[in-house]
Amino acid sequence: MSPMVRVESLSKTFILHNRGGVELPVLSGVSFEAFAGDALVLSGPSGAGKSTLLRILYGNYLPTSGSVSVLHRGALVDIASAPPRGTLDVRRRTLSYVSQFLRVIPRVSTLEVVKDPLLARGAGDEDAARRAKAMLERLNLPERLWALPPATFSGGEQQRVNIARCFVNPKPVILLDEPTASLDARNRDIVVDLIAETRRSGATVIGVFHDDLVRERVATRRLDLEHLKTAA
Repeated sequence: MSPMVRVESLSKTFILHNRGGVELPVLSGVSFEAFAGDALVLSGPSGAGKSTLLRILYGNYLPTSGSVSVLHRGALVDIASAPPRGTLDVRRRTLSYVSQFLRVIPRVSTLEVVKDPLLARGAGDEDAARRAKAMLERLNLPERLWALPPATFSGGEQQRVNIARCFVNPKPVILLDEPTASLDARNRDIVVDLIAETRRSGATVIGVFHDDLVRERVATRRLDLEHLKTAA
């Protein structure tokens, strides 16, 4: 069985040009594979490179060395060396990323934000609206908010919109950067359930979770970045 994600000898060093070119090594020699149905939880203290690794997997950062391959349309595509259009196509069809922050077009309603990934993948407007409403209801976003732009919401409400947008039509590979950090216990449980359901349907989940209980409930495997750094 081919992995959904394969990372080989990945390293990342930031160069601080405003500090005289000081080099800040963050990741060194990271290698792993993640398969369909995996929930790979990245662990390690603050500064171990967990969020940096997720951004590299999504193509926001280029690695200093190594490769990051995602199974896309039946072939492994190296995000680190793919042309911009290739990376965008992987994101459009295969790879999604939920950060701690919601980035959307101002004045676009919450319902439209959650409908958008469904429409982009060919759903009709009526079906997309029905599914988006059901996901917003599940995540306890009051109906009175659906017509409003999420930029006006609290942090926890924005995070639930972000999660709804991802899980209303989950892609084969899902990257999660502390998706439950702003949520109360009730909504954390809902997100844990969504992750489990999506994983059982065959998706690959790679994530960072600040809550020990959430990590225990979500993880099928762990990758300790601090241990890798120490070993290197």
